[in-house]
Amino acid sequence: MAACVIRRGLLSAVSKYNKNHTLRALSVDLNSRHEVSRRCLQCSSCGLLNVQQKRFMSSRPEGKVLETVGVFEAPKQHGKYETGQLFLHSVFGYRGIVLFPWHARLYDRDVTPPATDSKPEPPGAHGSKEVKGKTHTYYQVLIDTRDCPHISQRSQTEAVTFLANHDDSRALYAIPGLDYVSHEDILPYNSTDQVPIQHELFERFLMFNPSKVPPFVPRDTLRAWQEKNHPWLELSDVHRETTENIRVTVIPFYMGMREAQNSHVYWWRYCIRLENMGNEVVQLRERHWRIFSLSGTLETVRGRGVVGREPVLSKEQPAFQYSSHVSLQAPSGHMWGTFRIERTDGSHFDVRIPPFSLESNKDDKSPPAGYNWRSWRRRGQKRGESRPSVKGVPLLSTPVLQAVDA
Repeated sequence: MAACVIRRGLLSAVSKYNKNHTLRALSVDLNSRHEVSRRCLQCSSCGLLNVQQKRFMSSRPEGKVLETVGVFEAPKQHGKYETGQLFLHSVFGYRGIVLFPWHARLYDRDVTPPATDSKPEPPGAHGSKEVKGKTHTYYQVLIDTRDCPHISQRSQTEAVTFLANHDDSRALYAIPGLDYVSHEDILPYNSTDQVPIQHELFERFLMFNPSKVPPFVPRDTLRAWQEKNHPWLELSDVHRETTENIRVTVIPFYMGMREAQNSHVYWWRYCIRLENMGNEVVQLRERHWRIFSLSGTLETVRGRGVVGREPVLSKEQPAFQYSSHVSLQAPSGHMWGTFRIERTDGSHFDVRIPPFSLESNKDDKSPPAGYNWRSWRRRGQKRGESRPSVKGVPLLSTPVLQAVDA
């Protein structure tokens, strides 16, 4: 089952190829950032050139983009991956390493199970069926910083955010290169490199031990960090629905409560992934949200694109993932809505966003433990304007907006 791992752009091709062969990448030169490049793989055993893939190279620099980084392992059909497992992301292609697993409840509206153990519809949401949840494994992972520039147009690399614990109740911060990955998106591999992942937290959280499998074991600092920051990291519910071959997955996270103008404001972040499961090229044009609060208010939000983008979903680049935030003056609520999608002929259709709950925890949440907030001072209002370093961990200062997907 061993095969050489090719870092970017080979994932769909390799999955269709006989993994008993060793695959090595031929060099690929890009003459332009905005052209389709053809990638060829050669089997070192038989010399056969029979795997080709086309990919739109809009976000990659000129020059060679393929390199051998390790050896494939057989993906796990049962059980979970351990801390220290190296992997390629099967959708976005970045290198990463598993920190620890989360066990979530997946509510898949494409499946029609019995009504027991189901999530009821929120008031006014589309449809009427209830959805049964099943246990599904996700992983907290570190992204190799060398790959971040190549995936930034398809997936945010600063999506894991938290609220600061100081007077500014709207201050929001992110830890770059931290992500959540579903079990089926893991393509495991191994490497002889003692530092195979470049990330500021790699050597703080993990250490090399060649007698272990995988050979990267957690340090006490990782265990302590996980325990202390469990509340704001925790992943509990995942919601999924497909409309006309466009699958939308939503993961909500409760971030905490802050006081503002003599009232309590509750904050959530939510991660959304859109995937084109078909062959037709489409583009996201508009969003339409409905937000119901336990206080009885129903808010409607409309706008162009998401997070300032109108992503194209094609067979070559089928997915787009982003995170946004919402606040309520009530401890719970619901969200649902649609995305307006445009076909190449100019026609449109609406893709449903599965309804999901916004639930708060009784205990208020603090910012990540172990950071010295006294050494920090906010300087800017724009993303990336300031990069304060707090005990060696760079955090981006990001303004929080009241509107959804602003």
